[in-house]
Amino acid sequence: MRAMALTRRGFLASGAAAVGLRGVGVTLTRKPRVVLELVYDKGLGMMRAVERIVR
Repeated sequence: MRAMALTRRGFLASGAAAVGLRGVGVTLTRKPRVVLELVYDKGLGMMRAVERIVR
């Protein structure tokens, strides 16, 4: 199964969405931890940062 290639436009849009969600914030009963991971993106041919929220 072939993964979808991430275009530059898609990468920028997903990054903007992530920044927007981060700016709005998530209201929870306890403070979530944000984990920053570096992953290799074959489509872009470089490393990129990915944030995950761990509850």
